[in-house]
Amino acid sequence: MTEKPQIVLTVTSAGIVSAETKGLAGSGCLDYITILEDLLDARTTESAYTADYTRTNVNIQDLQEERDVERA
Repeated sequence: MTEKPQIVLTVTSAGIVSAETKGLAGSGCLDYITILEDLLDARTTESAYTADYTRTNVNIQDLQEERDVERA
């Protein structure tokens, strides 16, 4: 399953902006922090990892093994 990377931005009525990356495994999401800060002319005050941070991208074909099976 390949999920297209996304950034979900939420802006509250008080003007507080929060962002969450989806579909980015590992530290790749960290690259977007500075991009968002530049675009929003803002500075990050809090940051936390999602479950995707510890998830790894695995190719199903890499998991398949060749096995010799003897017929009875």
